[in-house]
Amino acid sequence: MKDFTHINDKGQATMVDVSEKQVSLRTAIARSIIVMPEEVIEQLIVDNLNTKKGAVFQTAIIAGVMAAKKTGELIPLCHPLGLDSCKINIHINDQKEIVIDCATTIHAKTGIEMEALVGATIAALTIYDMCKALSKDIVIKETKLIEKTGGKHDFKRT
Repeated sequence: MKDFTHINDKGQATMVDVSEKQVSLRTAIARSIIVMPEEVIEQLIVDNLNTKKGAVFQTAIIAGVMAAKKTGELIPLCHPLGLDSCKINIHINDQKEIVIDCATTIHAKTGIEMEALVGATIAALTIYDMCKALSKDIVIKETKLIEKTGGKHDFKRT
């Protein structure tokens, strides 16, 4: 069984010590999926992805990038990291769900999957906020890590 990385030998919360780790290229991709009534999706498409609050997907992209950059301030034991890259892609899939992918990259001693997860999540919350006047039946169905590279272990969801 693996030990929790943020608990020290005295059972106290602690930030992981990465001082002895080597800098390497780290990447992560996280995905959030939003489900909303089909008539709301259709209205978004008809209105060129705009609501009275503005451009929904563009605003969500900006919010997601801003949030990813602040992950170390939001998650208590997360290392504060700069990002070499943060790209958010949003599209409507064949099931009429909104899919948000947040891809992050950095050369660092620790990974950036939390930044990718925060970016995707805040982009999803922004879409919720911008569309809630159209329907209260909006669900952020899931947020998950899709893949990460760099460090001790790579991960890819199949």
